[in-house]
Amino acid sequence: MSNSFVARFVGGSPMAVVLRLVVVSFVVGFLLDAFGLDPANLVGEVVRSARHVFEYGFANLREFGRMFLTGAMVVVPVWIVLRLLDAGRGR
Repeated sequence: MSNSFVARFVGGSPMAVVLRLVVVSFVVGFLLDAFGLDPANLVGEVVRSARHVFEYGFANLREFGRMFLTGAMVVVPVWIVLRLLDAGRGR
């Protein structure tokens, strides 16, 4: 029962799956090496990309906050004036 669960989980006989993974890993590693990519460069690129997205996201938040405050500087005083005028008419 345990062996059939493992076979279903990994998608076949565990030894056959391990052998396929080894072969595919070697082929992919060979191709990546042919293009001059290695694990350190790949990890470094992922870290640089994540950092760029993170910094770009915060730059967008700053821009959003700036636009929000600029709009609020106009909308809130106009709203207050309109509320005061409406309250004066209600009396």
